[in-house]
Amino acid sequence: MATALEHPISTENQIDLSVQLGRLRLKNPVMVASGTFGYAKEMAQIVDLCSLGGILPKTITRDSRPGNAPWRTVEVSAGLLNAIGLDNDGIDYFIDNHWPYLQSTGADIVVSIAGKSHEDFVYLAQRLSHLGLFALELNVSCPNVSGGIDFGTDPQACYKVVSGVRAVIDCPILTKLTPNVTSIATIAKAAYEAGTDAVTCINTVLGMSIDWRRRKPMLANTVGGISGPAIKPIALRCVHQVASSVPVPIVGVGGIATIDDLMEFIVAGASAIQIGTANYYDPLVSTRLIEQLPSAVRELGYRSIRECVRTLQLPNQASSQVKSTGSK
Repeated sequence: MATALEHPISTENQIDLSVQLGRLRLKNPVMVASGTFGYAKEMAQIVDLCSLGGILPKTITRDSRPGNAPWRTVEVSAGLLNAIGLDNDGIDYFIDNHWPYLQSTGADIVVSIAGKSHEDFVYLAQRLSHLGLFALELNVSCPNVSGGIDFGTDPQACYKVVSGVRAVIDCPILTKLTPNVTSIATIAKAAYEAGTDAVTCINTVLGMSIDWRRRKPMLANTVGGISGPAIKPIALRCVHQVASSVPVPIVGVGGIATIDDLMEFIVAGASAIQIGTANYYDPLVSTRLIEQLPSAVRELGYRSIRECVRTLQLPNQASSQVKSTGSK
């Protein structure tokens, strides 16, 4: 399996695109989000898998899951509403069938897991611990599964899951957080103290769509998660809040489709990003953004993407700088 250090860390005009997320080093900050890229095989004829900073296959659970009844997706204004319900074949099938292919690609794979209980997460991590994973993402925040969101809304539950997984697996850990809380920074702090290498901000935002003529919800699950451009302002707010209060590396996700979107997340505090919904309507978006990154970094006057992280200037900070400059 390839590692980030086996790939060049600089590109056009010596712009360094490598990033560090705790112990996890990525060749560049552009990853693809779990659930939007299949098991990579579906995209292999379109995207150069090894060019990506990281690939997150579909989330896996302890047992196979058929997912929720249809309709499971509905287009809404500026986004997608989904209630897939973690449809997957379970850990045994993943290890025997999906993992051999994923490993053969040479790409950097971040495996995503979800559980109904603390014990489920620990069990899954133990089953994966012998595979030599590049990294593991803990989906503690899926809004479409009974019990699946509880770990991401309670700091103590989140701490227990992360620390339990940390105790049984050596690879870097990302913890994917939900925006459906009063204080996402509080949950991020719990994950950080429990040993996560980074947090992923954010999972989908709870929403609903209604057919008023039939007087019925559009989704069989009634509610689902909104993704796409509609949630970008919420995701940026969450990244900023976590970056302002917790010294944990952040992976930003939510409505990213352009180089401007990507750089907004970087400046707000994310060291890396994930492309989600945009993969559905623009399969080449991830590689295009990687190509555009050097120019964006140079525009800010830096030589590495890492220098751009957390450089957001708040209004009061800008005023202070102006006053300081004027007094000289």
